[in-house]
Amino acid sequence: MDNHEEVREFLTSRRAKITPELAGLPAGARRRVPGLRRSEVAALADMSVEYYAKLERGNLAGVSPAVLEALARALRLDDAERAHLLNLAQAADGTDALTRPRRRRSKDHWKPHRSLQWTLDAITAGPAFVRNGRMDILAANPLARAFYTDVYATPGNQVNLARFNFLDPASRRFYPDWDLFADVAVAILRTEAGRNPHDKDLHDLVGELSTRSDEFRTRWGSYNVRHHGTGTKRFRHRAVGDLTLAFEGLEMAAEPGLTLTIYTAEPGSPSEEGLRLLASLAATQEADSATEPSTTSSSGPAT
Repeated sequence: MDNHEEVREFLTSRRAKITPELAGLPAGARRRVPGLRRSEVAALADMSVEYYAKLERGNLAGVSPAVLEALARALRLDDAERAHLLNLAQAADGTDALTRPRRRRSKDHWKPHRSLQWTLDAITAGPAFVRNGRMDILAANPLARAFYTDVYATPGNQVNLARFNFLDPASRRFYPDWDLFADVAVAILRTEAGRNPHDKDLHDLVGELSTRSDEFRTRWGSYNVRHHGTGTKRFRHRAVGDLTLAFEGLEMAAEPGLTLTIYTAEPGSPSEEGLRLLASLAATQEADSATEPSTTSSSGPAT
């Protein structure tokens, strides 16, 4: 796998983020590059400048774990960035075949096991859904479908959270902290690109978003990655108003590469009441939809 450009851009972007002061080095005068020089990174990683330059040109194939760790320390990578560097190295030399999640098939060809849908439907207090690394929603409980009504409402979104975030104007209202959600979406896609560099569907999605959204294109060029497992987010739902929800993202052992996300509200909070109202509205709409065909078929022609 030739991922030289991905490696090169990632390493140069990380080097540019570190100031000499942050690395404990004298700032000096007339610095021509942002962040550290190659020679400074090499010294911090205890390797020759020539060897570091080779790595930064994208040649990670065959690099030992010790060298990767030294490079991660020198560049002050966080846990998500370290994992991304390891994924890039594995993809470069082909050793990732047994260690990385297998490539996800297109969402059009993947169907959840009945037991998975039963599990999702059994979660009634909060939205619960399964997504892949491209941010396609693959399965959801009724409350999640009601929660993401804007995502489902526009066919152009293709039930993809990244496409909704950057191409659907409704996302600006649904996400009060829009920039934060945009940063997270790009970081998830960038992480997936390092983990599954052969994913054509992902390449197509990134190409579409880069062409149609300046906001996405700028963020994609920053090469930021992050873990996205737990936290709190704010939403503004068209039916129930403002919601502040905690979330947990759980990697699915039975389906590598997929994540189960569950949103919950603080007990006794207005957001919990909002979710209860949303669940009630969703149940009413579902009941109305279920009875509508029989009502129509039993009614005679107008007189």
